[in-house]
Amino acid sequence: MPKTDDDLISFERDGAPLLPVPRVEGHVENDGARIWHAAFGAGPAVILLHGGLGHAGNWGNQVPALVAAGRTVVVIDSRGHGRSTRDAEPFSYVRMAGDVLAVMDHLKIDKASLVGWSDGACTALILADRHPERVSGVFFFACNMDPSGTLDFQPTPLLDRCFHRHRLDYQAVSATPDAFDSFVADVSRMMQTEPNYTAADLAGITVPVAIVLGEHDEFIRPEHAAYLSATIPQATLTTLPGVSHFAPLQRPTLFNAAVLRFLDRIRD
Repeated sequence: MPKTDDDLISFERDGAPLLPVPRVEGHVENDGARIWHAAFGAGPAVILLHGGLGHAGNWGNQVPALVAAGRTVVVIDSRGHGRSTRDAEPFSYVRMAGDVLAVMDHLKIDKASLVGWSDGACTALILADRHPERVSGVFFFACNMDPSGTLDFQPTPLLDRCFHRHRLDYQAVSATPDAFDSFVADVSRMMQTEPNYTAADLAGITVPVAIVLGEHDEFIRPEHAAYLSATIPQATLTTLPGVSHFAPLQRPTLFNAAVLRFLDRIRD
């Protein structure tokens, strides 16, 4: 059973648990980037999309649980993150949604459930909005869909630990290991200017969505999560007790149970 790591002390020291050996692994060329991905298990497809500055290895607590539940699990390094490359154009959630679609096409996945964490949640919802025929549902954890949804940044030792681990991982696996600071600046610019969904945009989303937020999230306003769940037609709202923006690392058993409940609810 995964251990708890509420203060991210283990995560800073060791990183997330290693991913299992994939049955498929490689890169897909798309829109000026090479997008790394890996697939595990068998069954209905679920794609895990990590948060900003992280990489697919941050899902080490989730992949085995989802495979054991009878799922094909796909993880992707977002463009410029982890083992994926980027071009000189700005980061955008729309481009990252296009990268996910390219991986799905490459793996011949007609339709998948999406589990997004932070930036990955925004990417997932944009993909579901633009290509609902390819998405069974979105587990939207810890993100905003317009600038009003974020809290003012307050540094904490926990955030420092997470940022340090992101730096170490980037330096270990990136094709540009010395470019972490410029990478952070470019991703931060995207976060500050995107996304910009209106209430009308949200009301047009047609797939089931679970809006999920940790009780102590450092970045997202609880009232914004409530607004999203009230505005997206097929949305529900769940608050995970005792955790923050990093629930998949802090209390994996709690987080995994919420994901599996959602996947069971939307099972085709």
